[in-house]
Amino acid sequence: MAMTTQALTRQAVRRRGGSRWRRPAVIASFVFLGIVVLMAVFAPLLTMISGSGPYEFHEDKIDPIRGGLPIGPFGGMSAEHWFGVEPLNGRDIFARIVYGAQVSLTIAVSAAAVTTVLGVVFGVLAGFFGGIVDQVVSRVMDFLMAFPALIFMIAILSALPQGNRPALLVAVLALFGWPATARVVRGQTMSIAQREFVEAARASGASRIAIVFKEVLPNLVGTITVMATLSVPTFIATEAGLSFLGVGVRPPTASWGQMISSAVPWYASNPMFFMIPGLFLTLTVLSFMVIGDTLQATLQRRTQR
Repeated sequence: MAMTTQALTRQAVRRRGGSRWRRPAVIASFVFLGIVVLMAVFAPLLTMISGSGPYEFHEDKIDPIRGGLPIGPFGGMSAEHWFGVEPLNGRDIFARIVYGAQVSLTIAVSAAAVTTVLGVVFGVLAGFFGGIVDQVVSRVMDFLMAFPALIFMIAILSALPQGNRPALLVAVLALFGWPATARVVRGQTMSIAQREFVEAARASGASRIAIVFKEVLPNLVGTITVMATLSVPTFIATEAGLSFLGVGVRPPTASWGQMISSAVPWYASNPMFFMIPGLFLTLTVLSFMVIGDTLQATLQRRTQR
């Protein structure tokens, strides 16, 4: 029996969705992120294999006559120091990169998780219950979104004591990040609350809590997943920017943004010190964005079927 036009259309949509994940850019993004995640997870093992920790100084690898530049080509790259060493102090760049990956991913993923939870909770409350709840949540969201977030992050982190900087960064990033998620979730919830299956659940006597967990949240999974995925690269870049400015992760803890900041005076004489953390930061953010955009396009195709 010949396939109907609708069946052919669905088959074409599935084929396009599957091929989207097989694109070279998407595959390369997954491969690179896999490498970065493995570096972060196995940072202690990798530095043990390389023979240099992130806090060890190798003064014999720098040339005092040349102003503290690394000895050897490409910033002192060798069998002992795979990515070379830092000028002046001789710290191993590879060790700093893998521990910087650990710090950046931990902060970004934690901030994305907290942001998503807060955004979903307040967005669903505002969109489903409406009334005074919606008014209060919406005004709080408007208040926080009216702030120039980066300026206030810098001000808050500068005023706070040293403490646990990664935890403080997660808290500050989540504080200014959740309203954007909550606004989208609120709009989606308001739309879902008007659907027939929600009205049927109300008519059957289901409680509001039961409707939220059984009817509303399952239909928000796609939106929540996409927003959480796309928030991770934003938080990676923001953490790097704050560390670059000196209010994020503090020395001696490794951070890609902090490494780029330290490399600025040396970019002409030792470009590898500047390029390596810059490339890792750029490619990590780009990889997350490619995967997030692909996920969003795939979910949109499925909802249109």
